[in-house]
Amino acid sequence: MSRIVMNQLTHPQRVRLLYKTILRLHRGLPAELRALGDNYVRDEFRRHLTCNPMEAQLFMTEWARYASTITQQLGIRGKPKGELGEQIDPAAVEMLKDDQVVQLYELMLAAKSIGDDTSAANDIRSK
Repeated sequence: MSRIVMNQLTHPQRVRLLYKTILRLHRGLPAELRALGDNYVRDEFRRHLTCNPMEAQLFMTEWARYASTITQQLGIRGKPKGELGEQIDPAAVEMLKDDQVVQLYELMLAAKSIGDDTSAANDIRSK
C-alpha cells in the first residue's frame, strides 16, 4: 500500500490493517506456531485498545517491524526460509516493565512447549 494511501487512513484503520496483515502472514507458519502467534497477536492488540498515543506509536512501530521481519523470513511463497524469529537484544529486555518480562517469559515457555511438552516443565523446575 502506498504511503499516500496509508496517510489517509485513520489510526483505527491503520491498526486494523496491520492486525490483519500479521494474521495473514501467520498463515505461512507451521500450524503450532501459527496458533501461538495468532493468539498472542489478538491478546496484544486487545490490550492496547486504550493505550495512550505515545504507547500506541511504539506499539505500531514494533508490530510493523515484526511484520517486516516475518515477511523477509517467509519469502515470496509464504514458507519459512530457514530459521524463524530473531534473538532479542538484552538491552531491550532491561527496558521492559516487570509485567512485560513475565509475559515474555510465558511466551518463551509456550514456544518451547510446542516442540517438546516436557521442556516447559523442566524450565520452570530449573528456576
